Amino acid sequence: MAPRAETRPEARRMAKSAGQLAICALLGLFGAEPALALYPKKSDSDPHAGVRDARRRVIQGIDVSRWQDDIDWQKVKDAGTRFAFIKATEGGDHLDPMFRKNWAEAKKAGVPRGAYHFVYWCRPAKDQIRWFKRHIPRDPDALPPVLDVEWNGESARCGKKIPREKALAKIREMLKGLQEHTGKKPIIYTDITFHEDVLEGEFNDHPYWLRSTAAPLHHRYERKQWEFWQFTTTGRVPGIGGDVDRNAFFGSEHEFAAWRDGRYDIGARKWRGGEPKVATTPKPPATPAGLRTPKAAGGTPLKFLPPGKIPRNASRDVATTGSLANRDED
Repeated sequence: MAPRAETRPEARRMAKSAGQLAICALLGLFGAEPALALYPKKSDSDPHAGVRDARRRVIQGIDVSRWQDDIDWQKVKDAGTRFAFIKATEGGDHLDPMFRKNWAEAKKAGVPRGAYHFVYWCRPAKDQIRWFKRHIPRDPDALPPVLDVEWNGESARCGKKIPREKALAKIREMLKGLQEHTGKKPIIYTDITFHEDVLEGEFNDHPYWLRSTAAPLHHRYERKQWEFWQFTTTGRVPGIGGDVDRNAFFGSEHEFAAWRDGRYDIGARKWRGGEPKVATTPKPPATPAGLRTPKAAGGTPLKFLPPGKIPRNASRDVATTGSLANRDED
């Protein structure tokens, strides 16, 4: 995701050679990545075959921070982006400089968006909750908040790991604080290493957003359920000048809409008030022989005369016989 500017690992991959881009373009033209055809307005500067399943998902989104600079959110929306997670806060004293602009302009363009907080393990949970509350406004239209939990070993200020039980306690406290502030159950974002070290088997009623950019999630995680997949850090989307993280939602259109409305808990896989029943059309009554009476346009039951009663070359009424008028039988 997005640690502080001087520690962000993705900064090392921002420069791509012209040769790489040309090769990727040719691969796309000649069908090396057929799934890209499903999303012609979105692409990848460094595609990987191991994440094709994510590219095929209907509901596609992005996550952004200061590294994407100025974003044309209307173009992002027009490209088919269905959701965006926006970097907001980090630790207890850092606000992403592009957050307020991205937050306002994404909403104006009609892109559903949620804010994410990057956890610092050397700061008390209460300080980080207070910082998040200070900068993220309550917005009933916003997506649930995201708690980004990773080891930040490259940070000069806070690179240490902490014991698993202490990490779990801090996560538990922060999930509670974010939910109290927004009124929505937070999403947990994590990577392979942190999930293996800390999260395996934990917080199973929360939605999970998992990172894997080179292989299917079930090859990387001992988790049977997830809701979002961050499948590339080198995505290309109209309205964004360079690489951007792309994500896919693992669920149906119906579930996504109900989750946004607060009617469906995607983490616990539970409907609030019970799953809505799909209306069905009553079946017409059957004939005594068990066959349904055929009907003409408009619903009028068809009446069939015995074959011996139909004279040759007779004019036939559609309402009576279901046949075209003035058409010879021969």
